[in-house]
Amino acid sequence: MIKHALEQVMNIESYGIISLLIFFLFFAGMLCWAFRLNRDFLDNMSQLPLDNHSDLAPSNLAKHD
Repeated sequence: MIKHALEQVMNIESYGIISLLIFFLFFAGMLCWAFRLNRDFLDNMSQLPLDNHSDLAPSNLAKHD
C-alpha cells in the first residue's frame, strides 16, 4: 500500500537528494559557525556552571531594583 502511494507522487526521487542537501548545508554551516567562535568566549561559557559568583546566578536574577 505504501509503495503504491509513493509511486503516485511525482518526482519523489528528488526528495531524497533535496533532504540530503539541506542536511549537508546545515551541518556545514554549524561547523563553520563553531570554528569561528572566539576561544575566550568559549572558555568563559564553559566556566559558568562552576562559577558561584556569576552575575547570572538565579539569586541575582530574582532581585528587582
